[in-house]
Amino acid sequence: MNHELETSATTLWHTALTDIGRAMQAAASAPVDLGATKPYDPLALMRTVSDFSMGLAANPAQLLQVQVEAMKEWGAFWGKAFSTPETGAEKPRDRRFASPEWEESPYFRAIRDAYLLASKQIRGLADIADKGDVPNAAMINFIVDQYLNAIAPTNYAMTNPDVVKRTIETGGANLAQGFAHLIEDVAAGKGIVRRRTTDVFEKGKTIAATPGSVVFQNHLFQLIQYDPTTPDVAAEPLLYVPPLVNKFYMIDLQPKSSLVKWLVDQGRTVFVISWVNPDERHRDCGVEQYVLDGIIEAIGQAREKSGADKVDLFSFCLGGTLVAVTLAWLQAQHRADEVNTATLIGSMVDFADMRDWSAFVHEAHLDALEAHLERQGFIDSTELQQLFAAVRSNDLIWSSVINHYLLDRDAPPSDLLYWFEDGARIPHAFLKSYNRGLLFSNALKEKTGFEVGGIEINLGAVNTPIFLIALKDDHVSAWSAVYDGGKLFGGPVTFVMGGSGHNAGVINPPTAKRHGYWTNDARPESAKDWLAGATQNEGSWWPAWDHWLSKHGSDARVAARTPVDPIEPAPGAYVAITH
Repeated sequence: MNHELETSATTLWHTALTDIGRAMQAAASAPVDLGATKPYDPLALMRTVSDFSMGLAANPAQLLQVQVEAMKEWGAFWGKAFSTPETGAEKPRDRRFASPEWEESPYFRAIRDAYLLASKQIRGLADIADKGDVPNAAMINFIVDQYLNAIAPTNYAMTNPDVVKRTIETGGANLAQGFAHLIEDVAAGKGIVRRRTTDVFEKGKTIAATPGSVVFQNHLFQLIQYDPTTPDVAAEPLLYVPPLVNKFYMIDLQPKSSLVKWLVDQGRTVFVISWVNPDERHRDCGVEQYVLDGIIEAIGQAREKSGADKVDLFSFCLGGTLVAVTLAWLQAQHRADEVNTATLIGSMVDFADMRDWSAFVHEAHLDALEAHLERQGFIDSTELQQLFAAVRSNDLIWSSVINHYLLDRDAPPSDLLYWFEDGARIPHAFLKSYNRGLLFSNALKEKTGFEVGGIEINLGAVNTPIFLIALKDDHVSAWSAVYDGGKLFGGPVTFVMGGSGHNAGVINPPTAKRHGYWTNDARPESAKDWLAGATQNEGSWWPAWDHWLSKHGSDARVAARTPVDPIEPAPGAYVAITH
């Protein structure tokens, strides 16, 4: 090691040891909450693993067949493990193994391929077990995924070529500094790996920065109206309904990728609901309050502020489920003409197929969650982040473990991840009414009598034109499940599938020229048949949606609407509440 490297390594070690001392002092003084409840039932996980073992025993012939096949595969594997790969052989499509050493080095290539083969076999083993009902089956798949993601060779210093190189460069100081980061995260008591990055975003300046004003507020939300940038605008204003778990500004990230700014520039009046970050005072606010005191109130305010007879609703994820319930309530109250159209993005109304999320809609977990909520009045944003991170553990847990505990490198700034980490709480009553009333019984499909304000919700009565957008790689709302949900509405539904995942697929400005989207005017029974007949289009679905809004609007233009009697500038105070 030359003199410059020695000096650099010494400096890094000095910093690391100082940070370790500081982190250990913080950890020693951190209080331990021995009386804490859990938002899930640990015993249910243990029972599921036990049932899984019994399920394997119930299929001895298949188990023997799997074992014999595994022996053959391992024999073939070791026969060529350290030989040169065949020319033109397909490389694994797994971005965890992107470094060239995973292909060029016989040592790392053998480790990679052994892990991938073992993963395939373990998942195959899980498939043959008698796993019982859907939640149990989903829980087994979830546990298997967590195990396989955790044991990936990329997560360990000696089996990750990037970490080996970094350790040589720093003389091991990266691992010492990573240990300090680990202690800090444990001491914080949040149960998450903190994503360390340069703080380059500031709400109202570099993110959530589209000019506008808060024009109304109540105990549940602030209503933001954005400043126009065109001399005239479409007669029908847009009103956005976000989910509760995240704050509204995913659609208003950096200006270059802001959907709000793009819509304003297309000559549309845009209103946005910014939900309050609830605390114990909102304990009793359920789905009914969020629909009536939230969305219905916002519709009335947007109509009044704009002078329009009707609004176009658009929504994302859980916000779309609430919009569907709102449309049915308005229909039953003979007030459907207050809404011109509704756009639901990545939103489920038929919960028959929740994929991995079915693991959490389990009787034991729901009981544990309700007991936990009873104690504190809401589910905390950190607990929700833990849940989402577990479902996408490679992206949201293990990538940070590698970056911050092994490599000691900051993550690149990301406006989307900044938004994701700026989570919000959900009240006790809402989760109870939503989980039990909607998810567990699949009430909107099965018509089990879910009510809002004494009105039974029936999506089949909804005649409002719907623009339904699914995302191809969505891990939260599977695109085929979103497609199936569209069948529940009584009126016309236009279905479009965008590229990418649950969040990134929404933020797809036309100038980026990425992801693409699929269209098909036919509505076959199965989502698979729809996709087989669909046309793949380049670019963003935003212009196609804007065209659909114009087609279903009055085609009238009115003078640009400027916010009147503003309360405060956008993005408003509610988006800043963290206590």
